[in-house]
Amino acid sequence: MNFALHVTCSPYSHQGNLSALNFAKALLKTEHQLGRVFFSSDGVHTGCSLAVVPQDEIDIPAQWSELALQHNVELILCVSACLKRGILDKDESIRYEKNAHNVSKPFVISGLGQLAEAAITSDRLVTFGV
Repeated sequence: MNFALHVTCSPYSHQGNLSALNFAKALLKTEHQLGRVFFSSDGVHTGCSLAVVPQDEIDIPAQWSELALQHNVELILCVSACLKRGILDKDESIRYEKNAHNVSKPFVISGLGQLAEAAITSDRLVTFGV
């Protein structure tokens, strides 16, 4: 079965983000596939490269990145949610004349169409959030 995930909460303010990560890992240990994870609302903080996680805590953003690279999973950040929260990739920082960008690879910024497409092309879309 082909899954897509929608994550609406930040990595450290609510259990939903970590639950989504654990769900994704469990899926990929079986015969299921995970094509795309779409982060919206405060979930876009997952793709911010400026967060520093204490050594004794789980580095949730790094684990998402590792999962994506190992299993060819797209990690999409909602563009409107990112702009409101000051999370910019290089293109958006140029477009809005900002002097920095802070999106971690392999996260990419895109629009809600990516979530709609994931819902249409997947067998299941599972949302994690508050």
